[in-house]
Amino acid sequence: MANSNTYLTTPTKTPSSRRNQQSQSKMQSHSKDPINAESRSRFEAYNRLQAAAVAFGEKLPIPEIVAIGGQSDGKSSLLEALLGFRFNVREVEMGTRRPLILQMVHDLSALEPRCRFQDEDSEEYGGPIVSATAVADVIRSRTESLLKKTKTAVSSKPIVMRAEYAHCPNLTIIDTPGFVLKAKQGEPETTPDEILSMVKSLASPPHRILLFLQQSSVEWCSSLWLDAVREIDSSFRRTIVVVSKFDNRLKEFSDRGEVDRYLSASGYLGENTRPYFVALPKDRSTVSNDEFRRQISQVDTEVIRHLREGVKGGFDEEKFRSYIGFGSLRDFLESELQKRYKEAAPATLALLEQRCSEVTDDMLRMEMKIQATSDVAHLRKAAMLYTASISNHVGALIDGAANPAPEQWGKTTEEERGESGIGSWPGVSVDIKPPNAVLKLYGGAAFERVIHEFRCAAYSIECPPVSREKVANILLAHAGRGGGRGVTEASAEIARTAARSWLAPLLDTACDRLAFVLGSLFEIALERNLNQNSEYEKKTENMDGYVGFHAAVRNCYSRFVKNLAKQCKQLVRHHLDSVTSPYSMACYENDYHQGGAFGSYNKFNQASGNSFCFELSDTSRDEPMKDQENIPPENNNGQETTPGKGGESHITVPETPSPDQPCEIVYGLVKKEIGNGPDGVGARKRMARMVGNRNIEPFRVQNGGLMFGNGDNGMKSSSAYSEICSSAAQHFARIREVLVERSVTSTLNSGFLTPCRDRLVVALGLDLFAVNDDKFMDMFVAPGAIDVLQNERQQLQKRQKILQSCLTEFKTVARSL
Repeated sequence: MANSNTYLTTPTKTPSSRRNQQSQSKMQSHSKDPINAESRSRFEAYNRLQAAAVAFGEKLPIPEIVAIGGQSDGKSSLLEALLGFRFNVREVEMGTRRPLILQMVHDLSALEPRCRFQDEDSEEYGGPIVSATAVADVIRSRTESLLKKTKTAVSSKPIVMRAEYAHCPNLTIIDTPGFVLKAKQGEPETTPDEILSMVKSLASPPHRILLFLQQSSVEWCSSLWLDAVREIDSSFRRTIVVVSKFDNRLKEFSDRGEVDRYLSASGYLGENTRPYFVALPKDRSTVSNDEFRRQISQVDTEVIRHLREGVKGGFDEEKFRSYIGFGSLRDFLESELQKRYKEAAPATLALLEQRCSEVTDDMLRMEMKIQATSDVAHLRKAAMLYTASISNHVGALIDGAANPAPEQWGKTTEEERGESGIGSWPGVSVDIKPPNAVLKLYGGAAFERVIHEFRCAAYSIECPPVSREKVANILLAHAGRGGGRGVTEASAEIARTAARSWLAPLLDTACDRLAFVLGSLFEIALERNLNQNSEYEKKTENMDGYVGFHAAVRNCYSRFVKNLAKQCKQLVRHHLDSVTSPYSMACYENDYHQGGAFGSYNKFNQASGNSFCFELSDTSRDEPMKDQENIPPENNNGQETTPGKGGESHITVPETPSPDQPCEIVYGLVKKEIGNGPDGVGARKRMARMVGNRNIEPFRVQNGGLMFGNGDNGMKSSSAYSEICSSAAQHFARIREVLVERSVTSTLNSGFLTPCRDRLVVALGLDLFAVNDDKFMDMFVAPGAIDVLQNERQQLQKRQKILQSCLTEFKTVARSL
């Protein structure tokens, strides 16, 4: 607000001078002058179209005016002047926190203003409000209620008010929140930025006219918001600049040169941009609407009088007179909007025809949906085709399809862990980071990454330490059975127990992670199907509205993936049980890396593993691979030491083994046990079994007893406990490698991916369609579903009727152009 001691005194009651009476009479006659039929028809056509656009959310390029400027720059006062009545909008401060879409309807029958507010969550308008105080109360309550609900300081959701009055033009003005430099006390610090962003969004559409207000007390060179306007409309081609509160500046003009330089605003707005200079009544006391309009007219008269008589030499009236006063601005806005209406009419007509055609198509599809609720055969066919399409998309995603964009729909390793709720691998203390962990992957690529992550996790686990008591229990138990394989069997049993204990949770986790990857494909398949239908304009089998059916398809798919995970867990557990069985030779196989039955497989797996392990993310360029212990061992022949292959161990098995007893003790066997005859045969058989153990060198007889060792190197003394722990670690490594490389990887691929490719559509079809008609229709005709469809059809019919009416009107308007 300006200070009360300004140069120009605003009248507070009806002037008595004849000059002012003539001005009042002129303004009244202006408001009652009939406009030509062509302009009136355009007003009415655009007015109806604007109502339809607001009601149904249509985005139509209807010419509209957006008022922008700093807070307290006079936007709300200008709105009241255009309306022709006051409703105390400035007192409720709504203009600073929510936009107001003000639809002005020039209705000669409305001698008193009639205001209606559109419901917040509906296209309907409420009853008419006549009291100006009630209008202000509605604006205040709606603003406070929404901001409290959203817990924000500002909101881009507009308040829509329709004002019908005989003294207002046909205009649509959007009053925006005023720019501020600093948030109010209690508001977030980001409030100024939020307001600026909101205003730019409202003013950006090219069919909208910008009405930029700035106080006259602000110099152009120091304007705070002129740059913001330039960002929206750099050439000011659709911007109307208004200098508000112009009466505050009049006292600073002493001669004609000063006035003309200020009015031209040369050097700041461009040669083709002329600002308007407006002053409005400052008195906020309650006056009648007629009195308010008379005060507006008198302020205009007083401004012109001062420029003519109060400034030496006056001003260039021929150049600037049409840009001074509210009346001039109002006339220009009306004429400019009429011009924009006329220019936009052909394009609006074409767009209306397109919208009407689209609504007609929507009506036909809605009718088909309603009819389909009683046509079971049609629904079954449509549902089967839709389900088959989703299944095919899942298969394509597994096979490597990269549409939709992986950047949006894919997940990194960390995101998979977090969203699946599984987290880290059980029993693994190091951070497992497989290659390409930072890339967003889905489908088959994400599946293979989890497989490799499982391999890294498995190879990071070593055989855990075993207590002496446990070793003693196992060793003594095996010694009591007889034979010479006590140490070997003890270490093998320790390795098998550790493998069952530590590798089983890893297998379960791998199955759960892979199930999550496959479960995530459903949403991606839906998006892929939607994109494909949009691309090829397939609209004959639209299943979008059947919520119950979509929920059933989703549940069946989720159940299918869960069953696959359950079956895979059983299969990999079976492999674990097999490889850790006492009858398995996995612990004793030392040719695993040297051809034979497993050599070719290992080479193949090594090649395939290396091909997948190429690091594609940027981190591989900057730093070497970390966590080298997570990488599965390469096929380095001759480097891995397995029990019986390294170090030429010289051991003599003790008769009664002990964890701390040296290994040189000789069995107390008599020679005859290895002589000829039946006992000798039994001894030789036992010796043959012992020789079958690759950890034991050939027997030799020394001093009447059996000894293990090499006569050239002599006997080496070492702890049986350490020997068993070392041997158990090697056995564990061999079990782990056989399980991971030969069994689990292929089982997971065949257990998850093959069923998704080959059996998914059949499984979904059996669950969804192998039911009687009544149960099948439960997915489509849920309680209230028919009512929902009928309500949608009713809304479409209403929308179609209004748009068709607007189209008819615009055809009439187009013929008159």
